[in-house]
Amino acid sequence: MSSPVPESSQANSQRIAVVQIESPETPIKLNPSKSKLESSPSNKSKIQFREQKGPFQQLRSLLNSLLVLIFFMIPFINYQGRQAILFDVDKQQFHFFSLTLWPQDFTLLAWVLIAAAFGLFFITVFWGRVWCGFLCPQTAWTFMYVWIESRIEGSSNKRKLLDKAPWTSNKILKRSSKHGLWALVALLTGCGFIGYFVPARELYLDIFSLNASFWVSSWVWFFAICTYLNAGWMREQMCLHCCPYSRFQAVMFDGSTKTVTYDAARGESRGPRKRNQATELGDCVDCNLCVDVCPTGIDIRNGLQYECINCGACVDACNQTMDQFGYQPNLISFISENELKGEAKPVWRSGRFVSYGLALVTFVIVTLVDLSSISEIQFNILRDRQSLYREVSVAEIENTYQLRIRNKTQTLKHYRISLDKPELFELMSPSVIHVSAAEQLEYPITVKAKLADLIHGRETLQFSVIDINNPKQNVTQSSSFFSPSS
Repeated sequence: MSSPVPESSQANSQRIAVVQIESPETPIKLNPSKSKLESSPSNKSKIQFREQKGPFQQLRSLLNSLLVLIFFMIPFINYQGRQAILFDVDKQQFHFFSLTLWPQDFTLLAWVLIAAAFGLFFITVFWGRVWCGFLCPQTAWTFMYVWIESRIEGSSNKRKLLDKAPWTSNKILKRSSKHGLWALVALLTGCGFIGYFVPARELYLDIFSLNASFWVSSWVWFFAICTYLNAGWMREQMCLHCCPYSRFQAVMFDGSTKTVTYDAARGESRGPRKRNQATELGDCVDCNLCVDVCPTGIDIRNGLQYECINCGACVDACNQTMDQFGYQPNLISFISENELKGEAKPVWRSGRFVSYGLALVTFVIVTLVDLSSISEIQFNILRDRQSLYREVSVAEIENTYQLRIRNKTQTLKHYRISLDKPELFELMSPSVIHVSAAEQLEYPITVKAKLADLIHGRETLQFSVIDINNPKQNVTQSSSFFSPSS
């Protein structure tokens, strides 16, 4: 996708830069006279972006707050006397309300993650990097940390001055307060994350009372340090250099993808002016607010750039300026390249829309099928390795088996063991067993048959384990019954 900036006859002397970005690797042409504004964010010092209000920022704040609230509250939801969602690493179980998954069921988790990935790709075809701007945890925690910083150190200009100021008692107090609150939020975040793997209600008490085990404390502090560094120090560097999505998301764009775009045909030639002043310049008043509010420090007027996270801050800032000057809104807006050219096409006619949509539907169906096929019973049969068979008498043969039955639910279950040929084989062990919640029971059984009824030296024998209270929950497995060859 390209965003050429037309040059009017009055802008020839200004040599406005034309930027065309096909991929993240395409270099940006810079105007030497505006190098300070158009330099790459990676070459800048710490970015102190301004707080911005507006519809998109209200939506982003609402979604980020909801994301953070859900993240912290989910581990405290109880279901049937236990934590509703818990990855129990010690017992190798994943509890999701009434569903309990074991390691052998984790193909379901793979399908869920693949479906989520294609869902992200599908949304990207419509709205570009809208995930990054409105729902990504890195964005949510970064804005949270910046909110704390601005409440202690002031606006972006005050923070810039404080960065350059000598170390005084006032600066030390502000910095220590800020980093103290950052550390507290990071520690709570570490507890929130580990709360999905360790019972959360005990975890917080153990961490803050210093009674947690070594490994639990280590993991909490590991994720706390990662949060502190990512949201407090690295910030946009995570989006620019560490996140792979920023590097390959451009290949999912087409002419119908809505991204944050500057209408160069309407805005150029840009230049400052007074309100209500008659001018032949474009609508862009060159206030640079779009740059000041950008969390990655780019100038959206340079065209589509992989650093843009589509947070909409520049849209709100520009619309605020347009309103003050009495100009039409949306000089910067969420708009597709085709719409900007007046050649809008339905997005469903895009090949990417069809391919990503089909992939998403396919993996959702696969996930649902896999979920519906999960059994509450795990059943395996092991034959006695000491001997193939045992002759009880001249007329009878016995075979011994070891049954491994796992109750994958969180309640006591009563199972009945049955054979597929009761007229030929006789079960010598009790047919009803009781298996506790999440327990694996090894149950030895003996099967007897009359030698006269056995035609071959090896017969196929089918075992069934049936939940007495819910016969629909049953599993079947075959084994062999050996006898002397005929």
